[in-house]
Amino acid sequence: MAVAEPHKELRFTRSAQAVPFWIGAAVFGIAAIILVAVAFYRAENPALPHPLWAVIPLTLSWLCLRVAIRCTRHAYIILSPLGVEVFSFFNPTSGMQMIPWTHITEVEVGEHLITLHFAEDQSSGIHLSLSPIEKSKRPLLAKALTGRVKSKP
Repeated sequence: MAVAEPHKELRFTRSAQAVPFWIGAAVFGIAAIILVAVAFYRAENPALPHPLWAVIPLTLSWLCLRVAIRCTRHAYIILSPLGVEVFSFFNPTSGMQMIPWTHITEVEVGEHLITLHFAEDQSSGIHLSLSPIEKSKRPLLAKALTGRVKSKP
């Protein structure tokens, strides 16, 4: 589905969550390369592992790579003219929550959480974790949310 006005939205990805998966993909990939390289000396030392053992770290590397690409590429929070769109990690299309700007009365920004309040007495709302977002991008999200809610008529 194409976005009608992509220049009017802010997209925040799970890039901070992707870092451990990028590192895991590299480590498992190197482990697979080492297992294959060691297998060349198997004729002299039969106690060395068979080259087929490299399939295990290679598979783990591929899985980590897929998760890292998904975290880096796909959105976690999108601020659009309609409201805040929050995407779940699994099944982002069916698990997406759309929170219209008219429902948000106040934004509370913490070190690790942003709370969007739906009522003046702060009895209902939603907590959004900031851990999936890079630390350098968190103030931008907080500023965009608070600025939009404060500018509401």
